[in-house]
Amino acid sequence: MEDHRRKTAALAAEVGQARARGQRIGLRKSTSNLFRHRSQAGKYFIDVRGFEQCLKIDPQRMTADVEGMITYEALVDETLKHGLLPAVVPQLKTITVGGAVSGLGIESSSFKFGLVHETIEEMEILLGDGRLVTCSCRENPDLFFGFPNSYGTLGYALRLTVRLIPAKPYVHLTHTRFSDPESYFSRVAERADSALDYLDGTIFSHDEMYLTEGVFVEQAPSVSDYTYMDIYYKSIQRKSEDWLTAKDYIWRWDTDWFWCSKHFYVQTPGIRRLFKWGLNSATYQRIMRFAHSVLPDSGGTESVIQDVDIPIHHAPAFFDFLLSEIGITPVWMCPFKTRDSGRGWDLSPLQPGHLYVNFGFWDVIPSTHEKGHFNRKIERKTMELGGAKGLYSSAWYDEAEFWSIYDQPRYTRLKQTYDPQGVFPDLYSKCVRRH
Repeated sequence: MEDHRRKTAALAAEVGQARARGQRIGLRKSTSNLFRHRSQAGKYFIDVRGFEQCLKIDPQRMTADVEGMITYEALVDETLKHGLLPAVVPQLKTITVGGAVSGLGIESSSFKFGLVHETIEEMEILLGDGRLVTCSCRENPDLFFGFPNSYGTLGYALRLTVRLIPAKPYVHLTHTRFSDPESYFSRVAERADSALDYLDGTIFSHDEMYLTEGVFVEQAPSVSDYTYMDIYYKSIQRKSEDWLTAKDYIWRWDTDWFWCSKHFYVQTPGIRRLFKWGLNSATYQRIMRFAHSVLPDSGGTESVIQDVDIPIHHAPAFFDFLLSEIGITPVWMCPFKTRDSGRGWDLSPLQPGHLYVNFGFWDVIPSTHEKGHFNRKIERKTMELGGAKGLYSSAWYDEAEFWSIYDQPRYTRLKQTYDPQGVFPDLYSKCVRRH
């Protein structure tokens, strides 16, 4: 903690000096899971790559104090030494704790524990004027409840207290196939009230969808390995049950970036054997960003990288729209409930206590339409069904649409309190792609 205090003091002084010079602030960090345009012009970049430590694990309280830029891969390695896991672990190793909170992180335990920010007990936020503010549901609660989904427009989380849960050595999985969406989502709603440890699903077509239920167990008759030649998402179609170590379950999607590794041809056995060292989300991100920086947009396609949250009663309607009008498969399906804490999260448009379904779909699709045609269709359908979309990807809202979703008066109050000089961009400028 002494080292952490020294680093935060130095960083706070640096930010204060940049603000005094009238400079806007940006982050220089080791990883990023943003998939939208980010302007680099005119910013002073502070280096936060040193804020990647696990500061303390308290097995009795079942909490971990961590620095904001620690990846979940590093955090999981530390907590498993104590037989514990974070209550919600986003599905890619490179996601940071601070990033998952400033967005709306999710995973297959979210039907029990909510989104990532709902499993955080306390945060230390660096503001644009160099102040460090500690916040929780009791201390500076307006910042605590306003920070999630702010995407670095109010400040940066340098320290967080993360809630942990007990973990057993293995996870037993059952994959149940469904052939129609009504029965599928009915079963999702039913199992979201069960004592399972994990719950998610994979959609392959209009009449082939699977619900995967996970339960911690002490022993396993055999253990599958999806870190090399075997591919996890393909196993779902051929196995009705499976066993993984707890660690391999947590990272089951990382080896193939769900299924997006196909774009790098590493699902071909011969190439996969040669590429063992690079089978992870960090490698795919680096390749993708390099390709985007050097290859011109030749037209004829549109990138659709989206996660959208739909109320459970509208899930069949979105399912039909997605497969019929967008045409991307496979699709990840993850149910979640936001907790009713007596106070809503200021920048989250999700209703407390309600069951939602997250649809995750990521691909490049042929297009003869204007730029953003399919992404705009997705945004309009999501709004029509009372849902919300993740802002980590490109957004195409006009300004009035955006602020009708994200409560401009409440955001303005937060901005005036915690970033009155506008050191950070506002939420619309930060998250919506300029056309």
